[in-house]
Amino acid sequence: MKIWIDGRFYDKDDAKVSVFDHGLLYGDGVFEGIRAYNGRVFQLKEHVDRLYHSAKCVLMDIPMPPAELTRVILEAVRANELRDSYIRVVVTRGTGDLGLDMRKCKVPTVIVIADKIKLYSDEVYKRGLRVMVSHLRRISPDTLSPSIKSLNYLNNILARAEASRSDCDEAILLNREGYVAECSGDNIFFIRNRKVHTPPVHVGILEGVTRNVAIKLAKEKLGLEVHETVFTVPELYRADEIFVTGTGAEIIGVVYLNGRVVADGKPGPLTTELIRAFREYTKSPESGAAVYEPVKV
Repeated sequence: MKIWIDGRFYDKDDAKVSVFDHGLLYGDGVFEGIRAYNGRVFQLKEHVDRLYHSAKCVLMDIPMPPAELTRVILEAVRANELRDSYIRVVVTRGTGDLGLDMRKCKVPTVIVIADKIKLYSDEVYKRGLRVMVSHLRRISPDTLSPSIKSLNYLNNILARAEASRSDCDEAILLNREGYVAECSGDNIFFIRNRKVHTPPVHVGILEGVTRNVAIKLAKEKLGLEVHETVFTVPELYRADEIFVTGTGAEIIGVVYLNGRVVADGKPGPLTTELIRAFREYTKSPESGAAVYEPVKV
């Protein structure tokens, strides 16, 4: 595996950062997780734009323009001879000292990793996810903006650990007011009477790239109304279907929530249609940037 760090590729065993890097010491940095499907990097512009937005929010200047980073991402996929892959772009504050002063970190560290990932097996997509509501609350927007995809993921990790201990696949986090926010690694939707509902950004969620594609496909391909509105957990109990979206998960149905079976206990028909539409979309030229030319279908 070839990993790009600050201008050059390294073999996996030689890819290292300083122990004084503030990304390691304090979680001081931002990242993006991106997928490539059949030689196309999915929604690459949207992911790169969000990375630079996150960096700007934390007062970090990425030491290259977006066009150059885009080129590096494509090059990393090619260097590893991948067509279907998961790409992790990490930008840390860089090497400093043991203090908090970011001025001691002169240049951010940029890392691009292209590898394979399969978050869930094909069987899980067929049977659906088991989900529970975490006792943890999502970090409040007045503490740290959810629009920042930062390296400090402890809130998410602890929620996922709680799910694992409860024999569940995912955990839902509520916001401070008790409204459904998002899952530990995914955005959440429910369908009732052929209307799709998902939390709005202002309740404290990351505006997911896959989330936005799912909204577009639900409207344009399935002809469904989509409402971005606040709701509580009991609304999920009344749902005809529930599904989550994320770069790793893509789109996957939820069949079990807090000890309750969702609907008939199987991924719903509209969720199944949406998954099919999403997979077709990943094959289209509009889905992202080509790594190789021509793209094989």
